[in-house]
Amino acid sequence: MRFFLQLTHPGAPESAPTLSLRVDGVDVEVPDDGTSLLEVLRQRLGRRSPKDGCSPQGQCGCCTVWVDGAPRVACVTPARRVAGREVTTLDGLDPAVRDKWADAFTSVGASQCGFCTPGIIMRLAALEARRGVPDDDAVERALLAHLCRCTGWRTIIEAARHVYRSDDSEPLRHGAVAPPPRDFSAAARRAALEGGTAQMVGADVSCGGGGFAEDTAPADALVAVPDGRGGYALGASLGEARDLAERVPGRNSTVALRHPLEIPPGPWDLTLRTTFVEPGYLEPDASWCEPGGEPVTPLANGGAFGGKVTSPVGDVARRLADETGRAVRVVFSREDVVRYGPKRPPIAAGVRADGSGVVRVARTPGSPGLDRWVTAVSSVAPRLSIEEIAVPGPPVSCDLRGAGWAEAAVLMAALESVRAGEIGPDRPVSVRSPAGARVTATVGATGAVVVSVAAGEPLDGIVLRSYALGAVHQALGWVRSEGVAVDGNGAVLDLTIRSFGIIPARAMPEVEIVVEDDHGPPLPAGDTVFAAVAAAAWLAAGLVSSWPVELGGGT
Repeated sequence: MRFFLQLTHPGAPESAPTLSLRVDGVDVEVPDDGTSLLEVLRQRLGRRSPKDGCSPQGQCGCCTVWVDGAPRVACVTPARRVAGREVTTLDGLDPAVRDKWADAFTSVGASQCGFCTPGIIMRLAALEARRGVPDDDAVERALLAHLCRCTGWRTIIEAARHVYRSDDSEPLRHGAVAPPPRDFSAAARRAALEGGTAQMVGADVSCGGGGFAEDTAPADALVAVPDGRGGYALGASLGEARDLAERVPGRNSTVALRHPLEIPPGPWDLTLRTTFVEPGYLEPDASWCEPGGEPVTPLANGGAFGGKVTSPVGDVARRLADETGRAVRVVFSREDVVRYGPKRPPIAAGVRADGSGVVRVARTPGSPGLDRWVTAVSSVAPRLSIEEIAVPGPPVSCDLRGAGWAEAAVLMAALESVRAGEIGPDRPVSVRSPAGARVTATVGATGAVVVSVAAGEPLDGIVLRSYALGAVHQALGWVRSEGVAVDGNGAVLDLTIRSFGIIPARAMPEVEIVVEDDHGPPLPAGDTVFAAVAAAAWLAAGLVSSWPVELGGGT
């Protein structure tokens, strides 16, 4: 591993200019060295509730704070611009207000990993403070400044309704009935089952206290970032490391999506081709390690939909810590996540009415073999044969949610409707996962989605519903709008978090989730919801052969 190191004294020289500002009610002075407000808050003042999800793109909203009572994205705000002003983070919010929002988010399942929710709470709390009682339209407009990948937005809007319209003297209510006391241990079990890693559930999570690696690293740890040349730049701070790496913030391209695979030749009754899809998890890969120690997991309080299973950051942190004799934290930028992180493999499939056919799947340089993909497809559609096709492109992975079997389930469900002559909206689709979870989904002519879930013992219906809603959101995006542009050499061109095609809150339809009585052992349900809703959405779109259907299918 190649790295270069430049260390500066952590304190500014006495003669260096400083800035004075008031943060969470306390007057502070910080060096006036051109850094961002986010770096001042997180790295110099230890405020961990503002999160760095895309810095310095200013597009995810995770770092939202108040400046003189108005919400501001901290990662693109120079610290010197707020000199002499009042800055409030979620940590400094009135405890009664903070607790009210955190309890509301927890009560309806509006937070899963908890990475995006501190910024969202700050935005919505400011909306309440400045405009009285906002309606749903105002909430959805406010959420345009944010990205949430986990919850499907609907629970966040529900939490806002609770806060804006409930009597503070009454318990938080679902409709007219107060909810029964929850077993948060059981809720965490359901969350871990759905997320694929140990998770916490509770108000602290909604406030960003999920134990993310970037939040728990020692203050004096060195910071390493990819230098874009196969090595890592190492500095005393994140800003310094990024400066040393000479990285330029990524931009959204104007290049149309490409479909790297052609439909196999044949007399098919159903065809489908997809493109590279970014998992879009909010917390960029991060880890830290002491010399001789074990690295902190990059999964923290979220499974990243399988996108971090093979993340290198832990191994790099351990190696650099041993080489330097210092604690080292390794941090990916949003651009690093997009360049180096795995994508959903594109496919091109042709299927006959009898269920036989061919599925071509893209394998890119450096990606592991797709043997697991073949096994996953065979578990759902044994008459489909798989062809691996080498194409230039970013890494692809079988670890992403439902990879392989979800595509096969979509094809088989759509084929059943083709045989019955029932194509279009309002067509129920039923999918059973290899593990045994059962989901029926319908996408109506108005776009409304109805999902029925049978996944064994619910453990906690609120968490199960939240994960089902998140899966609905991702499935609709997969079919309709998501993808990243890749050039002919395989380089990803869409590097901003807003360029992935993720559905915003205002475009998310109404969703009804019905959790069926099912007394078997608890089963993960999210991937099954993902497959069933994708099939129903595809039927509603008329089985257009290329996804995403709303972008004209690309080229």
